[in-house]
Amino acid sequence: MIIDCHTHVFPDKIRKNRETFCERDEAFSSIYKNSKAKMVGVDDLIASMDESQIERSVICGFPWNQPEFCFLHNQYLMDSASRYPNRLIVFVNLLFSNPDWSEKELDRAIKGGARGVGEIAFYQDAMTPRDIHSMKPILTRMEKKGIPLLLHTNETIGHFYPGKGRTPLERFYELILSFPNLPIILGHWGGGLPFYELMPEVAKNMTNVYYDTAASPFLYSKKIYAIASEMVGIEKIFFGTDFPLISPHRYFKELETSGLSKGDREKILGLNFSKLMGKN
Repeated sequence: MIIDCHTHVFPDKIRKNRETFCERDEAFSSIYKNSKAKMVGVDDLIASMDESQIERSVICGFPWNQPEFCFLHNQYLMDSASRYPNRLIVFVNLLFSNPDWSEKELDRAIKGGARGVGEIAFYQDAMTPRDIHSMKPILTRMEKKGIPLLLHTNETIGHFYPGKGRTPLERFYELILSFPNLPIILGHWGGGLPFYELMPEVAKNMTNVYYDTAASPFLYSKKIYAIASEMVGIEKIFFGTDFPLISPHRYFKELETSGLSKGDREKILGLNFSKLMGKN
């Protein structure tokens, strides 16, 4: 069983009017103004899943700056899952800058079948303590109900690329400390946070934190799989592709030569994420 916990699909309205949406959302423009930046619809994802023998995928949208765009995208995700109910898991986006709207949207989404929130990202501006505080009522509800949160994280050194956020790692740790029982998936290997789990007090505070492999071939050598599993435990690593950014086969190839056992590879490829969602 292979589950991709991190993919992105876009409705036709956005894909066919890329320039219009770029003009109205600076963060979206920073990533997608380049026509080579891929955007796909749900049928493209399903075709890739079939070809790669991926049983289920988490579908995410984009962290828009306006409620109307978030609503449009979230609705597309839920409509897509209704077409492929046994293949797709919906994670919806909320606006940290608009907690009142976000609370209503979370209620609507959960009633509509959504299973999580994300990928929440801060591309143009860093996440602040004020953002965490403003979302406290919503994140507390998610914590009580076991609704997972997928957060975009990235390394703070190395080469620049579109979508490289500015939030320092300590801010993500602050959020984790504020909601210790909230299931949190940190995208892109947590931007280096796995290393700090070698500190006993940090590991204790990050019991409910997980890491996905999204964009790994662009960021790290294949050694990351074995090293990260030693630092945080194999059970905390989830397979995520950031599709359509990178083909699933590149991850499969790296995992095959990572030095991990078949059993550990199977945990990463689906069993770990399935176990988390079984609690929700």
